Amino acid sequence: MPAEPTSAAPVTSVPLFDNQRQYRELAADIQAAIARVCESGRFIMGPDCQVFEDAVAKYCGVPHAIGCASGSDALLLALMAAGVEAGHEVIVPSYTFFATASAVTRLNAKPVFVDIDPVTYNLDPAAVSAAITPATRAIIPVHLFGQCADMAAINHIAHTLGLTVIEDACQAIGAEYRGVRAGNLGEMACFSFYPTKNLGGFGDGGLLTTNRADFAERLRLLRAHGMQPRYYHQLVGINSRLDSLQAAVLNVKLPHLERWTKARAELATRYQQLFTASGLHKIVTLPTVADDCRSVWNQFVIRAPEGKRDTLRQHLADKKIGTEIYYPVPLHQQQCFEYLGYAEGSLPHTEQAARETLALPIFPELTAAEQEAVVSQIAAFYGVARQSGTDTAPTPRRGSQRKAA
Repeated sequence: MPAEPTSAAPVTSVPLFDNQRQYRELAADIQAAIARVCESGRFIMGPDCQVFEDAVAKYCGVPHAIGCASGSDALLLALMAAGVEAGHEVIVPSYTFFATASAVTRLNAKPVFVDIDPVTYNLDPAAVSAAITPATRAIIPVHLFGQCADMAAINHIAHTLGLTVIEDACQAIGAEYRGVRAGNLGEMACFSFYPTKNLGGFGDGGLLTTNRADFAERLRLLRAHGMQPRYYHQLVGINSRLDSLQAAVLNVKLPHLERWTKARAELATRYQQLFTASGLHKIVTLPTVADDCRSVWNQFVIRAPEGKRDTLRQHLADKKIGTEIYYPVPLHQQQCFEYLGYAEGSLPHTEQAARETLALPIFPELTAAEQEAVVSQIAAFYGVARQSGTDTAPTPRRGSQRKAA
């Protein structure tokens, strides 16, 4: 199970995320890895980068991994490699981080926002199918909060019509769909190593995976100004290289990723047990995982209906418990996308999720006492008496059917 409390002292605050706990465990190895890079003087695309690329390729079960400067750049590079340009359309969810759509607009292409499955928060394949036009070039399913999208349905749509599928796996390294890892479910996949990710570096960093040698070759060119050999440019690319210091840190962390993923899953199960023991599962909606998926629990997101999400969050903040709203304003309602003409109610499941969802603390070093403090304060907000015992809850799954009833 995840970390247990080390003393009987009462919990007075719970952070949403605490990367210092993880750092303290690995500090000596990380400092030694950074020192080796400093002594080598090879700060850009040094040996550590190749080691990391090879290790992630093996972890994801693909032949090619290409490091870059960030997850946002990974999305841009994937679209560039797929030949997306002005006049093309790319289908994306609106309920996601901004970079998924901004990468499309940076190429003067049009993001086409579609609604989500209200249970998994991932792209609804039926909505994807309905949004396709002759201008559609690619689909970007986001594996949101650590659970893979319905890739069988999405790939079927794409392959039938000759569209490119680019996984946004920035929140989902290690996630699986029908036994296959994220990163090996589309033509290309994009990862982020932002410090709060399940595998987080000490700054920005990203990576792409692919099974296709032609895409891999093109991505390696595009990330370095289209240059090969030096000062000879085959393509107009960008400057987006993974630096050696980030790779060195990530090489230390990657061997621990499966252990951390298991801890996150155990934390999710404990939350389910605590919510069920208190009866809160009848008031708030808990996250679920489809039977054909392995979630890596990048976030543990509940729904607080009836307009109470914001007051619940303020109550928790008053009690020094960290939370976050992912995402308060869907992308189709952002000011910068007003020109696309989406009306209020055009994506109802997305808009409802933006009003109701709240992410609770979940990271591998979170203690049982901290989880109990979180649930106790939610129970206090709703006026629910906590019950002892955590052995009666169901596992956080909803069955094999992915589409909500």
